[in-house]
Amino acid sequence: MKKKYLIILIISISLIAGCITQFIPETDDSTNILVVEGIITDMNRNHRIKISRTLPLGKFVAPKPVKGCLVSIIDENNTSYSLKEFPTGTYTTDSTKFCAHVGGKYELKIVFGNHTYLSSQMEMVPVPQIDSLFYEKVLITESNEFGRAEEGCRIYLDTNDPEKKCLYYRWDFTETWEFNIPYNAVQRSKCWITEASDRIHIKNTSIYDQARVSRYPLLYISNETDRLKDKYSIMVKQYSLSQDEYNYWEKLQHVYENVGGLYDVTPMVIPSNIRSLNDPDEIILGYFSVSAVAEKRIFIDERFEGMPFLYNNCPADTVYGGSNVPIEGLNSYAWVIEDYTYLLDGPYRVITYAKECADCTTRGSDVRPSFWSD
Repeated sequence: MKKKYLIILIISISLIAGCITQFIPETDDSTNILVVEGIITDMNRNHRIKISRTLPLGKFVAPKPVKGCLVSIIDENNTSYSLKEFPTGTYTTDSTKFCAHVGGKYELKIVFGNHTYLSSQMEMVPVPQIDSLFYEKVLITESNEFGRAEEGCRIYLDTNDPEKKCLYYRWDFTETWEFNIPYNAVQRSKCWITEASDRIHIKNTSIYDQARVSRYPLLYISNETDRLKDKYSIMVKQYSLSQDEYNYWEKLQHVYENVGGLYDVTPMVIPSNIRSLNDPDEIILGYFSVSAVAEKRIFIDERFEGMPFLYNNCPADTVYGGSNVPIEGLNSYAWVIEDYTYLLDGPYRVITYAKECADCTTRGSDVRPSFWSD
């Protein structure tokens, strides 16, 4: 049983971290645990509940979606809102019929075959606006091996609820940054990369006199990435939490940040707020979250010293002559990145054998984000 609980814990961490752990212990135990992931907010949008089951250990695959469930959300007035399944295992609300509100109380109900699952009733706590989202430069080194300074930055936020209605907070964020391939013959040279956060950020203010968060260290960006080389943006979402949900995230955070190896943490099962009405001993993973949300975005468009240059190894060969000189494997395994065939004296082209040096869509998207500003 101890081994089984440890496995359950590792699965829970994988769900939150957004990946599947690469080490699977050898064991005779098999798992077929119900996994429920979902959040409803006060944003006027469709909300999704994902339902799946873990597969027997030893199979390096994601949890299997559970299709054919009857999923509904029940509010404080006992009004039931049905969710539609699409795609398989994902159940979605209809924003024209269901919109959660601050002060509302909600339960998640899942009927699958002869089994019924019900969440605790969750109240939507109000959330204040993010007062400030800002960054500060960090001097990494005054002088590197080339005699140059290297810089990064830290991103902080401030928030405050004078009425002390929101005492527990959670944040996640989405980063977007522009990058450019610095060669004159590259057709797709400007792209954008978007990545979601994969860490747990929470704060308990109930232990203080004020529900205030000051200089919360949300993210550190070093010069080992090209995020700050051209232009960078971060969108932060701030969620209100109940005390019970805060406790859930705190346990996950403790495990996620302190597990140095598979057996470095005492085995435990992190309780869900969803229970089986047929079998009170059934273990269920995940949490039905109910939160109000506030958002804030900033851009960083400033010069940072010591940014990496990722294209030093791109030039691979030089083809002398005009544009009529053939290049073997052109646009298949060889790409032109510098074109000087217009020169009257010694025209030439520089080629690369690495597509990422000639096409930015190998790393990102060349579709400009709708929120991007010049």
